[in-house]
Amino acid sequence: MSPRTADLLLLTAAAIWGSTFVAQKEGMDHFGPFLYTGLRFFLGLSLLAPLALRQWHTYRRRHATPTPRQLWPIAGLGLLLGTGIVLQQIGIVSTTVSNAGFLTALYIPLVPILAWLLDGNRPHWLVFPLTLLTFFGTFLLAGGQFDGFNRGDGWVILSSLFWALHVHFVGHVVARLGMPIVIAFGQYLVCAVLTTALGLLFEPFDLAALQAGWLTIAYGGILSVGIGFTLQVIAQRHTRPSEAAIILSSEVLFAALGAFSISANG
Repeated sequence: MSPRTADLLLLTAAAIWGSTFVAQKEGMDHFGPFLYTGLRFFLGLSLLAPLALRQWHTYRRRHATPTPRQLWPIAGLGLLLGTGIVLQQIGIVSTTVSNAGFLTALYIPLVPILAWLLDGNRPHWLVFPLTLLTFFGTFLLAGGQFDGFNRGDGWVILSSLFWALHVHFVGHVVARLGMPIVIAFGQYLVCAVLTTALGLLFEPFDLAALQAGWLTIAYGGILSVGIGFTLQVIAQRHTRPSEAAIILSSEVLFAALGAFSISANG
């Protein structure tokens, strides 16, 4: 895959994720953050299962399948993914769609900083002024006053750390193992099992909620999980994490456009 194709896949993923913020916020009207995450990831991985199985068999015929020990990093990706999404879902309850999209994008400067701390790759000097600009933009979105921030914004900011870790390590894992579809499926499975189990333990659930909120699960599961996160894993095999973070940050624009569209039509 050429770098340009990989960039286009990342841009498509960003557009999908940005548009999904509206569905995520509406989904919280019917489900808790753990159950909503678990249900949509189970839907996403079920759609991906045939492709993952086919890719696994292809690698097995080449005698290139990883050992069980080599598969553990995929579980780590699932844990990072699930933590980031649940924190974001908790925050979305009490913040706006545009704020959630913008604050999530704080992972942009964090990715090169993590590469510096974990891999010894020093970031470009522009990272630091861009970080200040990011926080200034957050300040403006909050209404130009610090009391515009609320608890939901804090949860979303915390989630950005896990998004940054996920973007950083996805590139490493897919470069080492190959099998991007299998990796995507594996991380979805871990995320879905853990969040659904926690949701069933700590959150209320009934069939009426499922009937009322099935569309938000379908949108998030098919588009955001089944397509968006899968495109991310495939594309990051052919681009560096810092470059991927910059392209994926365009989800902020799509989140704002989605929020504007909803308000204009509502």
